[in-house]
Amino acid sequence: MSNKPTAIYWMRQDLRIADNPALNRASSEHFLAVYIFDDVNSNTETMIGEASAWWLYNSLDKHNSNLNNNISFFRGDAITILQGLCESYDIKNVFWNRCYEPWRIDRDSKIKDSLTSKGINCESHNASLLWEPWEIHKDDRTPYLVFTPFFKKGCLNASPPRYPLVSADLSKVIKANNAKDLDEISILPKNNWYKKFDGIWNIGEHAAYKKLEDFIEDGLVNYKDGRNFPYQNNVSRLSPHLHFGEISPNQIWYMVDELDGSIYPERDVYHFKSEIGWREFSYSLLYYNQELQTENLYKKFDKFPWTKDISNLQNWKRGLTGYPIVDAGMRELWETGYMHNRLRMVVGSFLVKNLLIHWNYGERWFWNCLIDADMASNSASWQWVAGSGADAAPYFRIFNPIMQGQKFDPDGSYTKKYIPELANVPLKYLFNPWDAPKSILDDSGVTLGKDYPYPIVNMQESRDLALDAFDTIRIK
Repeated sequence: MSNKPTAIYWMRQDLRIADNPALNRASSEHFLAVYIFDDVNSNTETMIGEASAWWLYNSLDKHNSNLNNNISFFRGDAITILQGLCESYDIKNVFWNRCYEPWRIDRDSKIKDSLTSKGINCESHNASLLWEPWEIHKDDRTPYLVFTPFFKKGCLNASPPRYPLVSADLSKVIKANNAKDLDEISILPKNNWYKKFDGIWNIGEHAAYKKLEDFIEDGLVNYKDGRNFPYQNNVSRLSPHLHFGEISPNQIWYMVDELDGSIYPERDVYHFKSEIGWREFSYSLLYYNQELQTENLYKKFDKFPWTKDISNLQNWKRGLTGYPIVDAGMRELWETGYMHNRLRMVVGSFLVKNLLIHWNYGERWFWNCLIDADMASNSASWQWVAGSGADAAPYFRIFNPIMQGQKFDPDGSYTKKYIPELANVPLKYLFNPWDAPKSILDDSGVTLGKDYPYPIVNMQESRDLALDAFDTIRIK
């Protein structure tokens, strides 16, 4: 029997062996496991950010080990590379799992058209979502723009998600003769500020499954309430593993769905599943609104009077706004490549409402700095907090960072971890140190304006300006 490959499994954001439909299909014959770092069909807006590139590199390295170092790595135009491999090896079948970013949909359609015109069978599968975006719609077949009916009426009344598949057989994978090594395709950016992440995160399929198990053991009980507190264990931190496909939403869904209800309260399980539903909702929004990453979903915001204060933007990025809970969130992002979801809302609100800076600037910074930067979730979330997106927070809902800190970091543990210069400030003044008497600041070793900045904007004044700005686009 010839060991010549007759199929290609083209991997993208599905870096796992278990529950991998395309890999399962390819593994029935001798096949090439191909990864292409496509820097031709993407652009500056869609090219992977630096923190995500760090995760991708390490995830591919782990995945390659799991495939006995048989991944065929390439860099360049995926269309040209796949055409060349099909010709060189007389490939009959090409399998991949779908991606939903608009540029990938466009490119993948061209690849399918090109290969099928040459008599090559091309199959794409769903390995990233519980339901395809086109499967969930209103009775009139238009897409949902509000989450609750999307999830309750759409998702939960649709056919159940596919049950996870068994791990694929890897005995027939073959490496292409002209394949490059992982390091040769130069995924890692030259600016290596992300090297500090090395000791923080465990990456890969096994780490993802372990993360899920640990969350179920230590964080799922009291999830509904505890998820809002950044120093508690009630968030899964599975988002980067999900984004790169080290674990599937189907694996997560059924693992929590089958838990003992006498141990794990239904309210916590349901709320966790609804958060997976928010991810599905974001993908639906992106699928039906291909400019979601750059354009306001609600066009009235095109006339919003944003400011362009570069100094304030830089202070926001660096965690030097003078509002401790905001700065803690921004420093967590820079130090770890991650930010707790509550803080994402707080820092987002501060940027677009207190600083009146366009949400595009926040989306771009998160895109570069988040290890879980996901076009659908990142874009939908920024539009949500700005008020310009689907089911968005009303623009007049402006998070007060002082109250947010006091409520969701009540003992100051999170804030003091990322702002050590305020570690000795009494809790009464931790989130508003400018109100502390000079004697208390002196005893705490803090000089405002030197050790920690004064607030870059006045909270009440900036709130009033935001509401005045919104009035200019309010539909009378």
